[in-house]
Amino acid sequence: MIYVVLSGLLFALILPMVGNKFLHKFAGWTTLLPLSLFVFLVSIKLEGNEPIIYDYEWVPSLNISLNFVADGLSLLFGLIITGIGALVYFYSSYYLKKSEKLLRFYALLSVFMAAMLGLVFSNNILLTFIFWEMTSISSFFLIGFNNEDIKSRKSAMTALTITGIGGLFLLGFAILLGNYAGTYEILALKEQNQIFSDGWIGGMALAFILIAAFTKSAQFPLHFWLPGAMKAPTPVSTYLHSATMVKAGVFLLLRFSPHFQDNSLWSPLLLTFGGLTMVYSAFHILFRTDLKSILAYSTISALGVLVFLTGIGTNTAITAALIFLVVHALYKASLFLITGIIDHQTGTRDITKLKGLKSKMMPVAIAGGIVALSSAGLPPLVGFIGKDLIYEASLHANNNELLLTIVAIFTNVLLVYAGFLVGIKPFWGKLPASLEDVKAPSYKLFIPPLILAALSILFGLFPAFVSENYVYTLVKNTFDDVIKVKLWHGFNLIFLLSIITLLLGTILFLIWKPNVTKEAWIKRLNKISPQELLEGLMRIFQSVSLFITEKIQNGYLRKYVFVLVLVIAAAFAYHVFTTPFKFMDLKQLNNLTINDIVVVSIMFVAILFTVFSKSRLAAIAGLGIVGYAMCFIFVYYSAPDLAMTQFTIDTLTVILFVLVLYRLPRYLNMSNYTMRIRDGIVALGLGAMITMVLLKVMHETPSKEISEFYADNSYILAKGKNIVNVILVDFRGFDTLVEIVVLSIAAIGVFGLLKLHIKRNEK
Repeated sequence: MIYVVLSGLLFALILPMVGNKFLHKFAGWTTLLPLSLFVFLVSIKLEGNEPIIYDYEWVPSLNISLNFVADGLSLLFGLIITGIGALVYFYSSYYLKKSEKLLRFYALLSVFMAAMLGLVFSNNILLTFIFWEMTSISSFFLIGFNNEDIKSRKSAMTALTITGIGGLFLLGFAILLGNYAGTYEILALKEQNQIFSDGWIGGMALAFILIAAFTKSAQFPLHFWLPGAMKAPTPVSTYLHSATMVKAGVFLLLRFSPHFQDNSLWSPLLLTFGGLTMVYSAFHILFRTDLKSILAYSTISALGVLVFLTGIGTNTAITAALIFLVVHALYKASLFLITGIIDHQTGTRDITKLKGLKSKMMPVAIAGGIVALSSAGLPPLVGFIGKDLIYEASLHANNNELLLTIVAIFTNVLLVYAGFLVGIKPFWGKLPASLEDVKAPSYKLFIPPLILAALSILFGLFPAFVSENYVYTLVKNTFDDVIKVKLWHGFNLIFLLSIITLLLGTILFLIWKPNVTKEAWIKRLNKISPQELLEGLMRIFQSVSLFITEKIQNGYLRKYVFVLVLVIAAAFAYHVFTTPFKFMDLKQLNNLTINDIVVVSIMFVAILFTVFSKSRLAAIAGLGIVGYAMCFIFVYYSAPDLAMTQFTIDTLTVILFVLVLYRLPRYLNMSNYTMRIRDGIVALGLGAMITMVLLKVMHETPSKEISEFYADNSYILAKGKNIVNVILVDFRGFDTLVEIVVLSIAAIGVFGLLKLHIKRNEK
């Protein structure tokens, strides 16, 4: 399984070696990557309800492993990711054949596919978080693929910001559960369901996972990033926003749904946010004229339906959610691909300008008609089964059945309208004169939507492939029985509701014509939209940040140092005055020798000389004396290695300061008398606080575990008798190496600045 997950990353690393020119010639062959993964995942058979665990050791000291699981849920998502991915790879080989960024596109798409596969197959919460963040980062680059367009860049930043916030809460969720459960394995957490029940731990875990899922799956009021993400190329929209990325939040909710069954807030919150999202977004469909905008809001509404069904939480509802997941992936991916074809061939996505295209692209019209009817729930298409199960779930919910069913009917009517608007309207009617020169699309463009349309028919006629192999295995792990998924359940109330939905959606399609006036009306309400409110808060935050920056980060180094020293002094003072404190026994002063007194006196005089000197060079000399006096203290107390280090550093520091300051203007007073008194008080305060902390440390019982470890292992493991040296070059070797690199880079930078200054003076 690890090869399945990492194959996309390896492919992305290999692509730059292939080259852009070669890839343009053989881009279609990239389809073999997701297609081979799809075939492999289809070949995995689950015995009974038992998941297959793949465990690879990663960080054993932290009890973290590359732990993957193949069960009904992960395999179903994996097949959607690789199946839709194969069609998108094939479609993109022609759609983006003229793009100079084709290599980058396939590399990013492969990284994203690997991240999604890692996310759905992960059985470790921390590993889930890593792949979750990989999807956010890779989708950021894909959404902003047209990076020369400012709107694309803004959309990418908005998507990354919202989903990144969700990632932060997912990390909190992982750490919280890992600490209290003692394990990061998701399946093992089922044995500790009491953690997820009511209580402060369960409440925090619930809040964290809902925020994470709602940001990624675009639930109200965090939904607005998804319509903006339609600035991405159509293949990206197809893959990310119909089948994969936006379903990641739904996957997370479905994965942890059995864990939160005993939490009384789980179902009400999911029903509330899911129901609000599906109704709010479906209503917006009525006022949109851009095909991708229509699909964006219908996608948000469909995601709301999935959250809504997860909130109902019965075996029927979970079955309905999984079947609708497949239904939506098939028809929405196809509609996105069809939108891309229309845009590619006509140069417009404005629904008010599109009609009669069936004469120019009949295969596309056929695919659009089939998937539109599937989204409407017409038998024998798989969408009919999905609609039936949604109504069966709402009618048999544990409470508020009537309200839930009304909400479901309203949403589905508008989704029928959206499907007809995108899949049927552009192709029927008389072809306008402006579109008479439109050419027929390449077979590489219309084959993928035709395949998805055929699958909508095939899964409608034979739903057992999905239900028995994937849906039942998941439902049986949570519930005692399963709902039999089949095409025909007879004439009953559920069938009647499906027919009513289809009729109302068709009537709405015939009488409600989208136009610019209606779209302008809805845009007037943008001032109170969640996006505008959030951007208003961001503007306030930015204003406060600018104010603080102007007051603190004002460009004067001495003020930066002053603020830093003041904060450190305050922190030390808080520690000193809020904890018990014992001063040093004054009798210990009797142990002072004449050498100690002389050295400390020299240091004291040198400090005063440095502070009150009016010459930079004299002040540097005073600092050097302080450093050399420290060397004597180290020598007196049997630390000759530290004394040599201190001597070397002080010597080099004095030389460097002299070389640098020698070229500066003569000493100038840049502060008045009051400021110098203030700075002196702050400096004395910090010194006093550090002294008190050091005195307190002297009375603490030291922990010798670390020092004993180094003493016992320095010679055995590193063959060195000087423990300090061994720590620096062996135990902390990489740390020391990085420090050397940083110092080298800083030295090169200083040297470059000095050379630049010298050249300017010469000119």
